[in-house]
Amino acid sequence: MVTLKELADIVQGTVVGNPTLKIKGVSTIQDGKPESITFVAHPKYFKFVQSTEASAVITSDIKNLKNKDGIIVKNPQIAVAKVLGHFSPKDPPPKGIHETAIIDPDAKVGKNVSIGPYTIIEKGVILGDNVILGANNVINTDSAIGHDSMIKSNVHFYPQTKIGERCIIHSGTVLGSDGFGYVSQKDAHLKIPQNGKVLIGNDVEIGANCTIDRGTIDNTTIGEMCKFDNGVQIAHNVTIGKGCLLTAHVTIAGSTKVGEFCLFGGQAGAIDHITIGDRAVLACYTVAMKNLKGGKIYSGVPAREIREKNRQDAVHIEVKQLKKRLNRLEEKFKVIS
Repeated sequence: MVTLKELADIVQGTVVGNPTLKIKGVSTIQDGKPESITFVAHPKYFKFVQSTEASAVITSDIKNLKNKDGIIVKNPQIAVAKVLGHFSPKDPPPKGIHETAIIDPDAKVGKNVSIGPYTIIEKGVILGDNVILGANNVINTDSAIGHDSMIKSNVHFYPQTKIGERCIIHSGTVLGSDGFGYVSQKDAHLKIPQNGKVLIGNDVEIGANCTIDRGTIDNTTIGEMCKFDNGVQIAHNVTIGKGCLLTAHVTIAGSTKVGEFCLFGGQAGAIDHITIGDRAVLACYTVAMKNLKGGKIYSGVPAREIREKNRQDAVHIEVKQLKKRLNRLEEKFKVIS
């Protein structure tokens, strides 16, 4: 349990009300619990402030508190993320190297590294300091994992896969598998060798069951600070700029270049050999089928700037309505004649 003042110090906010109020957890504003703290950022949730049973509220404006205890911050979402971190279950950090782990003598293992049961570390692998590897991982030849990174269980690094510092890779992810490359001739499919690597920057988090393919000749690269949801597929030779957010089941086809700080909604994607500019936003289910300028919001298949898409959709609806009216007029003329 912690006081409201102590939480305010964590989020660098200002206490309104009782600074010694005891808080033991976080709850949603609609399902607020006594002795918990909640937050409100979007106007549509302001109506729940008076009725919530939460003991305190994090918000950006004292007017939103409605005489309740709370903390005033610039960004309530960032603040609640820090509070959730404070209350998150603290699993004891794994210690040492499990007796069933298999580590090649030529691998370089940093200080304070933890390696779980049945994990395999092959020749030439470099593990930075404070790296944590869960159970049943396979780290193939000449791969590298930067300082303070965490690899959950059942992750596979193919040869020469390299990730930066402070990365998190979730279970079931495969990094550096062969790209889908074939030459078809006379009903036969000749496999194209994939000789590139996968290179991932610092502070990247990759969700569960993602696949990032190695390049054919050049490398597949993921910039620093990127965050991938579960089930993301990145094909060979793709370049993802720093700070991009890719939500569930996004697919980026081969040799496409994605700029910095782009956002892809669920099941959005891009075909091969195109370029998407910095800070582009692709809504859910959107497919980029040509180069897209940065700084714009796109929707639909093929991807269109959302203003243009809405205009075209409105015209389409209007045309359908006019067609119905024309059909009714034709029927009237038939009756008259």
